[in-house]
Amino acid sequence: MVNILDKKTLYDTVSQLELETEVMLKRLSSFRSTIGELVEQNAALQIENEHLRSRLAEIEKDGSIEQAESGMTKSRMNLEKLYEDGFHVCNMFYGSRRVDDEPCAFCLDVIYGERER
Repeated sequence: MVNILDKKTLYDTVSQLELETEVMLKRLSSFRSTIGELVEQNAALQIENEHLRSRLAEIEKDGSIEQAESGMTKSRMNLEKLYEDGFHVCNMFYGSRRVDDEPCAFCLDVIYGERER
């Protein structure tokens, strides 16, 4: 037979395990939520990456673009077009979308800065 003290210890141990299980369940739920967000973000980035590759291929395929009156080369004109489509062309943020088409001094320097020497 189990005495009263052992019953109390057993009850306390089970109660503690129950609390620990609840905490772990909350953590697992939080992890699942975070993983879901990461999967969604990854899918959005893959779609955006595909769009960028498609757009770049389209620009490269279109050989009819000639140097503009500004004297920009074809490659700078391609970068300008990508920038106008809402994507960064600077080496710091290349390929990421410009939020609300905000201007980027780094991109503008790449496109219009140093002219070919």
